[in-house]
Amino acid sequence: MAQLLVLTASAESEVLPALGLLSHRVRYIAAEPASLVNAPGHDLVFLDARRDLASSKAMAKILIATGLSAPLIVILSEGGLAAMNSEWGATDIILDSAGPAEIETRVKLAISRSKEVGQNDTINASGVVIDEASYSAKVHGRALDLTFKEFELLKFLAQHPGRVFSRDQLLSEVWGYDYFGGTRTVDVHIRRLRAKLGDLESLIGTVRNVGYRFNSTESELASL
Repeated sequence: MAQLLVLTASAESEVLPALGLLSHRVRYIAAEPASLVNAPGHDLVFLDARRDLASSKAMAKILIATGLSAPLIVILSEGGLAAMNSEWGATDIILDSAGPAEIETRVKLAISRSKEVGQNDTINASGVVIDEASYSAKVHGRALDLTFKEFELLKFLAQHPGRVFSRDQLLSEVWGYDYFGGTRTVDVHIRRLRAKLGDLESLIGTVRNVGYRFNSTESELASL
């Protein structure tokens, strides 16, 4: 059973009639920006765009701009199909006349795809969780206060566990070919990263006379 949120200005029974025949938990709130502040938890959002396409499109853009993590399905009447385009940022669309089988299928597919994308955006390695979508990293649930380059360096190393990179390689991959600073920059950022990793500082290993690597296994940590 999924938690579904419906944004609408209409009576609940009018929006997507067949939705009430399914076992999902459905909550209805006003399709207004202020309503989103205390919106209940949800796995998927339906946006009712049957009557006011312009306002609904603006609402869809607000949802995407404010970091909506759940799939967004826009409910339309048949006459509104021509107004849909990529600018809405919607995951899918559905006609208000859709039957329960179609609604169920679209809900399941949207949530499943969202979870797959979410997994691809997250790196889990030896107690470190790196979320590419939000540019954040945590160690055993504790948020790390990283600069942009520190985050990029940690992410790059974690994406290639066990592989050794020279300082020049890291400069090229993380800072870019147009960076003219010296390799000491890499050493400084590695030192800062280790300090912020705390007890897990040894995750970033040094290979003498070569460079650095991300140690993702206990055996690699033990060999240091």
